[in-house]
Amino acid sequence: MRKYAAEFMGTFMLVFLGTGAVTVAAGNTLTIGLAFGLAITISAYAFGGISGGHFNPAVTTAMLINRRIDGRDAAGYMVAQFLGATVASACIRLFVGGLGLATTQLGQTDFPKISTGLAFVVETLVTFLFLMVILNVTSDRHGNGDFAGLTIGITLAFLIIVALNLTGGSLNPARSFGPAIFAGGSALSHLWLYIVAPEVGAILAAFAARLMGSED
Repeated sequence: MRKYAAEFMGTFMLVFLGTGAVTVAAGNTLTIGLAFGLAITISAYAFGGISGGHFNPAVTTAMLINRRIDGRDAAGYMVAQFLGATVASACIRLFVGGLGLATTQLGQTDFPKISTGLAFVVETLVTFLFLMVILNVTSDRHGNGDFAGLTIGITLAFLIIVALNLTGGSLNPARSFGPAIFAGGSALSHLWLYIVAPEVGAILAAFAARLMGSED
């Protein structure tokens, strides 16, 4: 249960700080990217030693494929991640309402400027790149555990900065799930893409990282 609690807390921190930067702080692209990136770095060092620091169902999927986690724990991790994101979004909704802002604007991800097909490609690609970094920097064979949290956080920040004006830069099904179920509308109807595309990117990354020698 400690591992699941760690995954809950880490995902909560990611969504709370990241979407809080979007809504409560009304941050710009750089601020938002850094908020998500530093949130994952903080969570990795605070809770990663307990659970491994996934905080993302796509990460858990890649770890499962590469046998770094078993099926039972993977299921528990995913439940904890979705719950953490949901509770974080509930808190953000409370704060946004308290400020008198629109409670349909909760930092949800969507793609109003591009097609569905291009949005799928974007989310698949950025998640693939993110997972390639994670799987290699945490590899027992050639990784660097001391700097893994920092490396992963910086990578997430820059990938979100690139993808923000295209798809909102999710790279994480749980991150999109929490805001979407409270905001509703287009974000909820497009939620399937933010679940499927990151998972596809994670699956591709799991096999690509294995080809690069990340696994024993």
